[in-house]
Amino acid sequence: KHQSVIADILDKKRLEKELLQFQPDFILHFAAQPLVRKSYDIPVETFEVNTIGTANLLDAVRLLKKECVVIIVTTDKVYENSETGKPFNENDKLGGHDPYSASKAAAEIVVDSFRLSFFHPSKYKLHKKSIASARAGNVIGGGDYATDRIVPDIYRALSNSKTISIRNPKSIRPWQHVLDPLSGYLSLAEAMKIDPQKFATSYNFGPKLKDELTVEELVQLAIKRWGNGKYKPMHMKNAPHEAGLLKLNIEKAQNELAWEPKWN
Repeated sequence: KHQSVIADILDKKRLEKELLQFQPDFILHFAAQPLVRKSYDIPVETFEVNTIGTANLLDAVRLLKKECVVIIVTTDKVYENSETGKPFNENDKLGGHDPYSASKAAAEIVVDSFRLSFFHPSKYKLHKKSIASARAGNVIGGGDYATDRIVPDIYRALSNSKTISIRNPKSIRPWQHVLDPLSGYLSLAEAMKIDPQKFATSYNFGPKLKDELTVEELVQLAIKRWGNGKYKPMHMKNAPHEAGLLKLNIEKAQNELAWEPKWN
């Protein structure tokens, strides 16, 4: 009997209880405060959920006495971004300007620490856990109603016959449909199950490099598909910092997992 449990990732004891009761073969960790701009309003909660929540999960995994594949989903924003235009690869330095990015970079350090301290790949036969992190972001697709996300914002404006306000028209992001990174996480989980030592590492999932759009181009495309509508740049005084340029190198996932984005 499958059962859905809605609970707080910061409730450590409850998390341990549910995890041990369920006895999972695979864990995909998505629980997060996922919004950059909201992280400026609730920085401490963002760090608690994204960083301590990840530590709570991995600590609970220590209590599991069976084989388990664990994928911690972080974000494409975990890299220290000087906006040079170079696509980030998995060995680049972690960092974060805004509390969201920093909390996710900190989560990556937590993952690495637990992997080295408790789930070292060389000692797999003792602990039987394979731990990896997956870095993707700027995902679009059905079911997303979050504030300050471009496609829901476009939809809300167009469906109410309002002008679309865009904060950063020239920003470039690795846009991708949600099914693409999800297929990446499943490919990674499968590979980890087959070879739990080799694939216990980090992977970027994103679009092909030539397939890049600015925010403005994405909005123009949406208006064209919708059939009408207009947009204007939003000039905000004292707006919180958001990175202008972000590109991911996905060669590692392509080479090691034979994964490719299916949609342009």
